[in-house]
Order: sequence, then structure tokens, then C-alpha cells
Amino acid sequence: MVSVCSPAEALAHVQPGDTVMVGGFGLVGAPLTLIAALLEADGARDLTIVSNNLGEPGRGLGKLLPARRVRKAIGSYFTSNREVVEAHLRGEIEVELLPQGTLAESIRAGGAGIGAFYVRTGAGTLLAEGKEERIIDGERYLLQFPLKGDVALIRAHKADKLGNLAYLKTARNFNPDMATAAKTVIAEVDEIVEVGELSPEEIATPHLFVDHLVRSEGVSA
Repeated sequence: MVSVCSPAEALAHVQPGDTVMVGGFGLVGAPLTLIAALLEADGARDLTIVSNNLGEPGRGLGKLLPARRVRKAIGSYFTSNREVVEAHLRGEIEVELLPQGTLAESIRAGGAGIGAFYVRTGAGTLLAEGKEERIIDGERYLLQFPLKGDVALIRAHKADKLGNLAYLKTARNFNPDMATAAKTVIAEVDEIVEVGELSPEEIATPHLFVDHLVRSEGVSA
């Protein structure tokens, strides 16, 4: 049975050195209550963050940088936060850049149990450095390994008391796939309803993938 807990109780599952997947596209669909609570979590340090980006300066995941909580970032679009670029140039944070489609498929592959896959995007560019290549039908492909997390922090609109999740509009960006690809899944939700109040058609993440529910506290970015 899923547990309903406070942000602090949920984030006690984050340990130093963990790989933490964080849903959202920029600040849209991001679990802002959980992100804010990471700053108060003792174990949230030396983290590898898997997310589309690292927020904006002082907003969203960008709040973690001044606190020196992030060791490495894996994502697609870091230039929305100039502080990430500056920290990387100073050698304070490692960055792994993945094309957005490759990032999404790597997360999906992690949840689906796929060992690796080949992708054309990035072949022949700097992103191919250090990666195995293969010619398929006359085209160059890169071998890409899946992404998995120790913890996933995701954002949904509603949950029932079993932990089934329904998302609101574009919040279905990286959140559903991340829910399948981490050992522990913590979902921030606006509302928790009785079992049966969510129709099967609106449930995007089944409860078997969800461990903890946290009610959103309306934290601003």
C-alpha cells in the first residue's frame, strides 16, 4: 500500500550519492514542493540529477546549485540556467548532455528492462565521443544505455488512495516514464481521492509503480 507522508518523511529515502530522477519540462510539471524540501533533506547531497534541465537561476532545481547538492546532471537543456554552465566551467558539476528524444527513450528503456539501444541522433557530433558506434542500413548509430534512478520525484494532478496517478495536460512529459525507472517513486499531487473516483482512462501511472504520495503545498518556483 502506498504511504501518504510529508515531504520531509518522503525525502528521507534520498541518500548521499543517489541518482534522482525529477520530472518536469523546465518548471512545467515539476514537483516543486519536493524540490524545495530537498534543500532540507540531510541525505540529499552529492546527487546525480536526471531531468530535462536544472531549472532556472534560483527556481526549481536551480535552487540546489548554490547549496552544492548536485554532483552531476544528466539532461537536454541546461542553458536555461546560466549558473549550471558557470558551475560546469568551474569544474563544480559534471554535465552529461543527451538529445531530448534520446533522454526520454533512455528513461523509458530503464523502466522497460531494455539493456541498451541504438540511436542515430548525435552520430558524427561531439555527443558521440566515447560511445560505441554501429553501421545499420548504411547509417551511423550510437549505442545508448538506459537511465535508472534510485529515487524518482514526479508531479501528478490526482492520486487515489492506492497510488494510481492522473496527470494534468503537459505534466505528462517525463513524469510517467520516470515512475517506471526508479527503485523508489515519490509523487507530489494536488489531490488524493477515494479508490474508484479515477476512471481507468485517466490513470497514466498504475499504483504498482508508486511508493509514496505527498500533497503539493503550492510552493512557488
